[in-house]
Order: sequence, then structure tokens, then C-alpha cells
Amino acid sequence: MGFPNVGKSTLVSVVSEAKPNIANYHFTTLTPVLGVVSLGEGRSFVMADIPGLIEGAWEGRGLGHQFLRHVERCRMLVHIVDVAGSEGRDPREDFRVINQELKKFNPELAGRPMLVAGNKCDLAEEEQVEDFRRFVEDQGYRFFPIIAPINEQVDALLNAISAELAQLPPILRYQPEPVELQPIEELNRDRVNVTRQEGIYTVEAPWLERIMLSVDFDDSESLQYFQRVLIQTGVIDALREAGCDEGDTVDIYGLEFDFVE
Repeated sequence: MGFPNVGKSTLVSVVSEAKPNIANYHFTTLTPVLGVVSLGEGRSFVMADIPGLIEGAWEGRGLGHQFLRHVERCRMLVHIVDVAGSEGRDPREDFRVINQELKKFNPELAGRPMLVAGNKCDLAEEEQVEDFRRFVEDQGYRFFPIIAPINEQVDALLNAISAELAQLPPILRYQPEPVELQPIEELNRDRVNVTRQEGIYTVEAPWLERIMLSVDFDDSESLQYFQRVLIQTGVIDALREAGCDEGDTVDIYGLEFDFVE
């Protein structure tokens, strides 16, 4: 888990056969990607690439509720941080924000076993890495510097995960939660505003943001419902009128996807 674009998908792709979408923009991964990590001698575990969390996730921002529910299903957490601050953020603040989001959503998550991986070490000064290591270890967490794309120093992290999992109780089982979806014809629709900035088409409609909080993007039926909402309420038409073409990036309240005709 971690902020968008810190290297979660890249890590899963290099340690397993999973093939998540990887690109240099936020929310490339819209649903969790599972990969089986095999360490030999009968040792293996499943790693889940949880889509990027952002500040306000516990309130539903950026599809936070859907993402955080997946975190609840994990026995332990690996918090990945861009230790180089390559997107202009402070790694310490990133770490604090994500942990606070977990605590606000479910206090039990804050106490779940967690390892910290400092990714993008090749973009950071050695002093930056060591400074962040001290910051993490002072809070009682184990720190692992890695360069995920080239699998640099990743083995130490995987062995630590395996050893930790061997000491933990079995995974909790959850029953499916039924999702109640409002009939499209009953939606209280206001005007849909579409703006374009730096090649990204942003959709704004308060009623649509409320709908997104009720959509389970891991459930095919719920996802199809959301697609019908976009079509039947004129969102797709508004995007076309704004000049959105095949392959352009669309942002709807933190959810980014490629426009497909």
C-alpha cells in the first residue's frame, strides 16, 4: 500500500507473475492485483497490489472506501514510500498521512504488522535514504530500501514478509457485502462540467461523486452499472463534446482511466 505512483505495481510485477497496469500517472491500478510470490522450499504467499491511497481516503476520497476494504483482508502490510520524494512530496508526510488514513478508517489496521519499503532509492541521495530509515525505525518499524524496477535489494524484503507471515494467525474470512444501487432513472442529475488541463479531462458533478461511493469497482455487475450511469446520464456525451478522444485520460473525482469509445 502507499500513495499513487510509488512503485506498488512495479514491485508486484517483479516478484510474481502478476501483470498489473504500470504507467507514470496516478491510479493506473483501479482494482487490486494479486500475485503469488514463491521463495522456494515450499514457501510462498499472495501479495496484493492495493490501488494508491490518498489523504481523505477514509472518507471515500479517491475511491478510498473500496481500497481500504481490501487492506482489511490482508494479514500484514507493506507500506511503500517514494523515499526520493520524486513527485515533490515529503516521504515522512506520505508515511504519516497513509497511516492516519488506516487508523481513521479502522483503528485495528493501525496495529497490524507492517514493514516499510523505501522505493526509488536510485533517485535519492544516500543521506535521504538513511534519514528516512531513522525516521521509520524510531517508530518501531523495520525498513527496507529497494529499487523495485530492477529487483534491487527486494529479496531481503520478501524474506522478512515470509518470516512475519509464518508467525501470524490464519487470514480472516469475510462474507460478501450486498451493494444497493440507485436506479439510474431516479438519479437527481445536475449539470456535468468537463474541463481539460495538461491533457487530462476532469469531470465534475456532485451527484456523480455520491454515486461513486456506492459502486464496488471489484464487482462486475456494479462496474457495469457505473458504466451505464456514465452513458445514460450524458457524462460520455459531455466528454465527447469537450473533445475527449480514444485513449485520452479522464479523471472523475480521483478515478483515472483511458477513454474508450
